Amino acid sequence: MKLLLDVQAVSCEQVPSKEELRHWIAAALSERTTRQEVEIVVRLVDGDEMAQLNTNYRGKKGATNVLSFPADLPPDLELPLLGDIVICAPVVLEEAAQQGKTASAHWAHMAIHGTLHLLGYDHIEEDEAEVMEALESAILRQLDYSCPYQNQPQHERISV
Repeated sequence: MKLLLDVQAVSCEQVPSKEELRHWIAAALSERTTRQEVEIVVRLVDGDEMAQLNTNYRGKKGATNVLSFPADLPPDLELPLLGDIVICAPVVLEEAAQQGKTASAHWAHMAIHGTLHLLGYDHIEEDEAEVMEALESAILRQLDYSCPYQNQPQHERISV
């Protein structure tokens, strides 16, 4: 599979490299898509932009860690665009510190989480959340990161 990745880093914070994002996203896509070519846009933003997106698209106030926007294209177009992922750098860095994780581990988790949403995974219902969290944990383990959910109560888990 060929991954076309457009990274738009507009945050004032330090963000991962395009190569790191590609590595994490490719791991999430591996064995989960039959497409020959996949295109994803990743936008790394600050709190104000994320808060505006969160209000506009989810009706929720404040910045969140990651939002995914799957491409809603007619199947007969056969375009490689899977969708867009927006990650809020200050929120990711703050959460990593609060959860005692490295910034890299939390960035990887957010990139994988956003990619799984583009593939149709969700966590609204408890059974869906269990499937998605297990998948995230397995992918992160393959990348030598620990389970992102250990020692984390359900109410503190990803809220997107």
